[in-house]
Amino acid sequence: RYETVVREPFKIFVQELISRMNEIDSSIAIQPKDAIFRINRDIRFAKDKSPYKINRSAIISPNGRKDKTTPGLYFEFTPEYVRIYGGVYQLTTAQVLDVRNTIANDLKGFGKLIMAKDFQDSYGEIKGEKAKRIPKELKELAEEQDLIFNKNWYYYMELPPETILDKDLADIIIESYLKAQPVTEFFSKILK
Repeated sequence: RYETVVREPFKIFVQELISRMNEIDSSIAIQPKDAIFRINRDIRFAKDKSPYKINRSAIISPNGRKDKTTPGLYFEFTPEYVRIYGGVYQLTTAQVLDVRNTIANDLKGFGKLIMAKDFQDSYGEIKGEKAKRIPKELKELAEEQDLIFNKNWYYYMELPPETILDKDLADIIIESYLKAQPVTEFFSKILK
Protein backbone atom coordinates (compact mmCIF):
# COMPACT_ATOMS: atom_id res chain seq x y z
CA ARG A 1 0.00 0.00 0.00
CA TYR A 2 2.84 2.41 0.83
CA GLU A 3 4.39 1.82 -2.61
CA THR A 4 1.21 2.51 -4.58
CA VAL A 5 -0.53 5.13 -2.41
CA VAL A 6 2.44 7.14 -1.09
CA ARG A 7 5.82 6.39 -2.66
CA GLU A 8 4.97 6.40 -6.36
CA PRO A 9 2.52 9.36 -6.32
CA PHE A 10 5.02 11.40 -4.27
CA LYS A 11 7.82 10.52 -6.70
CA ILE A 12 5.68 11.67 -9.66
CA PHE A 13 4.78 14.88 -7.82
CA VAL A 14 8.44 15.60 -7.00
CA GLN A 15 9.38 15.04 -10.66
CA GLU A 16 6.77 17.61 -11.70
CA LEU A 17 8.20 20.13 -9.22
CA ILE A 18 11.77 19.43 -10.36
CA SER A 19 10.73 20.13 -13.97
CA ARG A 20 9.03 23.37 -12.95
CA MET A 21 11.95 24.45 -10.77
CA ASN A 22 14.31 23.75 -13.68
CA GLU A 23 12.41 26.42 -15.65
CA ILE A 24 13.23 28.90 -12.86
CA ASP A 25 16.80 27.69 -12.24
CA SER A 26 18.44 25.62 -14.97
CA SER A 27 21.08 24.32 -12.53
CA ILE A 28 18.37 22.15 -10.97
CA ALA A 29 18.62 18.95 -12.99
CA ILE A 30 18.22 16.20 -10.41
CA GLN A 31 16.09 13.08 -10.24
CA PRO A 32 13.35 12.49 -7.64
CA LYS A 33 15.60 9.97 -5.83
CA ASP A 34 18.11 12.80 -5.28
CA ALA A 35 15.45 15.02 -3.70
CA ILE A 36 13.24 12.70 -1.62
CA PHE A 37 14.19 11.96 1.97
CA ARG A 38 13.92 8.36 3.11
CA ILE A 39 10.95 7.05 5.05
CA ASN A 40 13.11 5.24 7.63
CA ARG A 41 13.84 7.10 10.85
CA ASP A 42 17.29 7.18 12.43
CA ILE A 43 16.43 5.51 15.74
CA ARG A 44 19.95 4.95 17.06
CA PHE A 45 19.75 7.69 19.69
CA ALA A 46 16.00 8.37 19.73
CA LYS A 47 13.65 7.58 22.60
CA ASP A 48 10.91 6.96 20.01
CA LYS A 49 11.91 3.72 18.26
CA SER A 50 9.20 3.95 15.56
CA PRO A 51 10.93 2.72 12.42
CA TYR A 52 9.16 5.02 9.93
CA LYS A 53 8.48 8.73 9.55
CA ILE A 54 4.88 9.81 9.17
CA ASN A 55 5.84 12.61 6.78
CA ARG A 56 7.04 12.83 3.21
CA SER A 57 9.59 15.49 2.32
CA ALA A 58 11.95 16.51 -0.44
CA ILE A 59 14.46 19.22 -1.21
CA ILE A 60 14.75 20.54 -4.73
CA SER A 61 18.03 22.31 -5.34
CA PRO A 62 21.01 21.75 -7.65
CA ASN A 63 22.39 18.98 -5.39
CA GLY A 64 19.18 17.77 -3.76
CA ARG A 65 19.07 16.30 -0.27
CA LYS A 66 22.82 15.76 -0.07
CA ASP A 67 23.52 19.49 0.14
CA LYS A 68 21.42 21.52 2.56
CA THR A 69 23.72 24.54 2.23
CA THR A 70 22.53 25.41 -1.28
CA PRO A 71 19.29 27.42 -1.18
CA GLY A 72 16.38 25.63 -2.78
CA LEU A 73 12.83 24.49 -2.15
CA TYR A 74 12.13 22.12 0.73
CA PHE A 75 8.62 20.91 1.44
CA GLU A 76 7.11 18.54 3.93
CA PHE A 77 3.72 16.85 4.10
CA THR A 78 2.50 15.56 7.48
CA PRO A 79 -0.89 14.69 9.00
CA GLU A 80 -0.72 18.05 10.85
CA TYR A 81 0.42 20.45 8.12
CA VAL A 82 1.98 21.17 4.76
CA ARG A 83 5.14 23.28 5.08
CA ILE A 84 7.16 25.02 2.40
CA TYR A 85 10.67 26.04 3.41
CA GLY A 86 13.54 28.10 2.07
CA GLY A 87 16.88 29.38 3.31
CA VAL A 88 20.22 27.84 4.18
CA TYR A 89 21.05 25.18 6.73
CA GLN A 90 24.09 23.23 7.95
CA LEU A 91 26.61 25.79 6.69
CA THR A 92 30.33 25.53 7.28
CA THR A 93 31.94 27.99 9.70
CA ALA A 94 33.34 29.97 6.76
CA GLN A 95 29.92 30.11 5.06
CA VAL A 96 28.25 31.33 8.27
CA LEU A 97 30.82 34.12 8.52
CA ASP A 98 30.28 35.03 4.84
CA VAL A 99 26.52 35.32 5.39
CA ARG A 100 26.96 37.37 8.57
CA ASN A 101 29.42 39.74 6.89
CA THR A 102 27.18 40.19 3.85
CA ILE A 103 24.19 41.03 6.05
CA ALA A 104 26.36 43.42 8.12
CA ASN A 105 27.67 45.16 4.99
CA ASP A 106 24.15 45.87 3.72
CA LEU A 107 21.78 46.05 6.67
CA LYS A 108 19.37 48.30 4.80
CA GLY A 109 19.24 46.13 1.66
CA PHE A 110 18.84 42.93 3.69
CA GLY A 111 16.14 44.58 5.78
CA LYS A 112 14.19 45.49 2.63
CA LEU A 113 14.33 41.88 1.42
CA ILE A 114 13.01 40.35 4.61
CA MET A 115 10.41 43.08 5.14
CA ALA A 116 9.03 42.87 1.58
CA LYS A 117 5.26 42.39 1.57
CA ASP A 118 5.29 39.04 -0.30
CA PHE A 119 7.91 37.59 2.05
CA GLN A 120 6.21 38.91 5.19
CA ASP A 121 2.73 37.75 4.14
CA SER A 122 3.97 34.25 3.30
CA TYR A 123 6.86 33.52 5.65
CA GLY A 124 6.84 36.24 8.29
CA GLU A 125 10.37 35.92 9.57
CA ILE A 126 13.69 34.18 9.20
CA LYS A 127 14.38 31.61 11.89
CA GLY A 128 17.51 29.77 12.90
CA GLU A 129 19.71 28.78 15.79
CA LYS A 130 21.59 31.72 17.33
CA ALA A 131 25.25 31.75 18.30
CA LYS A 132 26.15 32.93 21.79
CA ARG A 133 29.31 34.59 20.52
CA ILE A 134 30.11 36.28 17.24
CA PRO A 135 33.19 38.16 16.02
CA LYS A 136 33.53 41.42 17.96
CA GLU A 137 33.50 43.53 14.79
CA LEU A 138 29.94 42.32 14.14
CA LYS A 139 28.52 42.80 17.66
CA GLU A 140 27.44 46.41 17.23
CA LEU A 141 25.72 45.71 13.91
CA ALA A 142 24.08 42.59 15.40
CA GLU A 143 22.29 44.85 17.86
CA GLU A 144 20.65 46.47 14.83
CA GLN A 145 19.99 43.19 13.01
CA ASP A 146 19.89 40.17 15.32
CA LEU A 147 19.91 37.74 12.37
CA ILE A 148 23.69 38.31 12.32
CA PHE A 149 23.77 36.02 15.39
CA ASN A 150 22.26 33.14 13.38
CA LYS A 151 24.14 29.96 12.49
CA ASN A 152 21.52 29.10 9.87
CA TRP A 153 18.79 31.09 8.19
CA TYR A 154 15.54 29.43 7.19
CA TYR A 155 11.92 30.37 6.80
CA TYR A 156 8.73 28.47 6.20
CA MET A 157 5.05 28.85 5.63
CA GLU A 158 2.55 26.43 7.06
CA LEU A 159 -0.67 25.41 5.38
CA PRO A 160 -3.48 23.13 6.60
CA PRO A 161 -2.99 19.39 5.94
CA GLU A 162 -5.91 19.27 3.51
CA THR A 163 -3.84 21.45 1.15
CA ILE A 164 -2.24 18.20 -0.01
CA LEU A 165 -5.55 17.33 -1.70
CA ASP A 166 -5.68 20.58 -3.68
CA LYS A 167 -5.48 19.94 -7.43
CA ASP A 168 -3.25 23.03 -7.68
CA LEU A 169 -0.78 21.90 -5.01
CA ALA A 170 2.22 22.20 -7.35
CA ASP A 171 1.16 25.76 -8.24
CA ILE A 172 0.77 26.65 -4.56
CA ILE A 173 4.29 25.40 -3.79
CA ILE A 174 5.91 27.13 -6.76
CA GLU A 175 4.08 30.42 -6.06
CA SER A 176 5.22 30.23 -2.43
CA TYR A 177 8.81 29.60 -3.53
CA LEU A 178 8.69 32.62 -5.86
CA LYS A 179 7.49 34.92 -3.06
CA ALA A 180 10.79 34.26 -1.28
CA GLN A 181 12.97 34.26 -4.40
CA PRO A 182 14.70 37.61 -3.64
CA VAL A 183 15.77 36.24 -0.24
CA THR A 184 16.82 32.94 -1.83
CA GLU A 185 18.92 34.83 -4.40
CA PHE A 186 20.55 36.85 -1.61
CA PHE A 187 21.80 33.64 0.03
CA SER A 188 22.67 31.99 -3.31
CA LYS A 189 25.00 34.84 -4.30
CA ILE A 190 26.91 34.55 -1.02
CA LEU A 191 27.34 30.78 -1.20
CA LYS A 192 28.42 30.41 -4.86
